Amino acid sequence: MNKYKETFGVDISKDVFDVHGSKSGHNQYKNDESGFKQLLKSLPEYSIVAMEATGYYHYRLAQFLYKNGVVVSVINPLSIKRFIQMKLAKVKTDKSDSKAICEYALTNEVPIYNALTDVQSECLQLFRLLDSYLKQRTMLKNKMHGEEVLGLPSKQVYRSLRRSRKHLDKEIKGIESHILSLVKADQQAQLTLLTSVPGIGKKTALFLIVVTDGFSKFENAAQLCSYVGITPTIRESGSSVRGRARISKVGNRKLRNLLFLCSFNACKYNKACRELYERIVAKGKSKKLALIAVCNKLLKQCFAIAKSGKPYDETYVSKLG
Repeated sequence: MNKYKETFGVDISKDVFDVHGSKSGHNQYKNDESGFKQLLKSLPEYSIVAMEATGYYHYRLAQFLYKNGVVVSVINPLSIKRFIQMKLAKVKTDKSDSKAICEYALTNEVPIYNALTDVQSECLQLFRLLDSYLKQRTMLKNKMHGEEVLGLPSKQVYRSLRRSRKHLDKEIKGIESHILSLVKADQQAQLTLLTSVPGIGKKTALFLIVVTDGFSKFENAAQLCSYVGITPTIRESGSSVRGRARISKVGNRKLRNLLFLCSFNACKYNKACRELYERIVAKGKSKKLALIAVCNKLLKQCFAIAKSGKPYDETYVSKLG
């Protein structure tokens, strides 16, 4: 099942990372450049290093190893969590987690990591900062509204809030403009194609291109839908358990949220999506379930258009499942 000479599981924290080799056992290194180089020296040829996707912490190590010719796998943390639960493990430490990741990689077919390009890396950082600023702006708007409700808002407080909001507006506009210029320079043709899909906004198109590396990371639309986390999961067992079908939610949450917002416009202006929505609602299903189905349809349309290199064609995309 595992074709590599040795498999390594890595559990990463802020200051250190624990490594468990299938043959060499446990070691611990500093989570910095010197620790990365020490690990690299200890790795035999034809090895694979598996780690959890842990936000900022795994990224530097994964990029370093990839650029030095090491095969890397970045695994969904939920998969590791369920694997540990299945083993009924009673001990949970960084050392035991690195061993569990190693065992998971030995017994399962794990995804192979592809390093981000410089443009992808910068865009993802910009998107994270953009999200943070958007949340701050929403908080400021709510605070300004709260002060207005008081009836006699302090002029000093209100002016300060207004200045802060004005500053955030400027920063947000600048970040959005910079993301657009980066993607245009790298993937202008694909951006034009995706925004031709009724319902897909510029921000969603930009994020889709960045996180999918221009859709090159996926061989088919089903893989993309699974990555985003909008594939349905069924909860049935015998005659007593009949749970409602739900989306898996194991995937890219930000992209899922963007698509859900797009689904409202798609129901109005995208013929295939509108027909799908109306068909599901007519069967007595919930509107939310219908909107999720529309998200799935939108993704499939985007995938087909990006792969074909042809702009949106209503007569063609209506045939997509």
